[in-house]
Amino acid sequence: MIATAPMGLEAIVARELNEMGYETVTENGRVHFSGDVIDICRCNLWLRTSDRVLINMGQFPAKTFDELFEGVKALPWQDWIPEHGEFPVEGRSHKSQLSSVPAAQGIVKKAVVEKLKQYYRTDWFPENGPRYVIEVTLLNDIALITLDTTGPALHKRGYRKLVTEAPIKETMAAAMLKLSRWSGSRPLYDPCCGSGTFLIEAAMMAWNIAPGLRRSFPSEHWPAIPPEAWQTAREEAFDAVRDDIPLQLAGSDIDPKAIEVAQAAAKSAGLSGEIAFSVLSAAKARPEGDYGCIITNPPYGERLSDDKEVEKLIRQFGQMMLHLPNWSFFAISPSKQFEHYFGRKADKRRKLYNGRIECQYYQFFGPLPPRAPKKETDEA
Repeated sequence: MIATAPMGLEAIVARELNEMGYETVTENGRVHFSGDVIDICRCNLWLRTSDRVLINMGQFPAKTFDELFEGVKALPWQDWIPEHGEFPVEGRSHKSQLSSVPAAQGIVKKAVVEKLKQYYRTDWFPENGPRYVIEVTLLNDIALITLDTTGPALHKRGYRKLVTEAPIKETMAAAMLKLSRWSGSRPLYDPCCGSGTFLIEAAMMAWNIAPGLRRSFPSEHWPAIPPEAWQTAREEAFDAVRDDIPLQLAGSDIDPKAIEVAQAAAKSAGLSGEIAFSVLSAAKARPEGDYGCIITNPPYGERLSDDKEVEKLIRQFGQMMLHLPNWSFFAISPSKQFEHYFGRKADKRRKLYNGRIECQYYQFFGPLPPRAPKKETDEA
């Protein structure tokens, strides 16, 4: 299998898979791992930072259309695609002699049809059954052929029906939370919360809620994956929820409509009343608690065209942190002057892409919470 990863987040996706018990091999945009059919279910339900879970059908050299055709035809399509299955082909090509993507897609489709013709002994496929999206990726004259088990990308958790302008993807928000040192026992505040994505993702992480629990996947309808596998995986996920942990999550935004969207999303996620939202400018935000984290995606670029406003907002963040000496601060921004306006050099920076905008993830670490003293055991 392959878990696809947004650029720059491959190590985070690999870490998630390692924590789930899988051995991984990482390359650009992909993390390779192996498992059984139930692992397709578990990974779709649990992965927070990956985009998709793919079945790696095969990889082989393909400098000519004949090589592509024969390589695809040799793969065991009958193990996955039933006689009535729908199997569209998507494609991409980079630095390969087979540069025409539509032509490559046509060859792959023809090869799969020929293989299934031989197996099912028919010349016509109605394609009115479960959906199997095949993808051909050509890179340096090597063809990678995959089957998509996920459907709509994993960032579509199902709780966000409405969105604010330029929202951050749920997968990116989860990755930023994982890169911070925040844990469910610490306060979390977002002074530019928009549709509430950071706070909702944080709540789901703190309560161990599988991010895919409220959505469906095309592979749920595949005969090759027994319904019992999905049922088992979902029951495991429901049993893993720990909703008795107290949350200290709050967010504010200057836009009342954004707060309405955030409250609706939290309610849809089953977190109504667990996150405190308020209409407030960043300058007036007053996070409560000790050893907390501020994580935010402040307006910039097309979202806020006035550079002076961007500078003013970042300076306000810096002023806020002067009053929060034991808090940590994290922000994603394309601004090259962020540290200058903030008034402090970041402890760590990481290049990330918010959509197609190249950004830096600025990380300003405060002290970690003091460890709770160990309880003395009673002597016998």
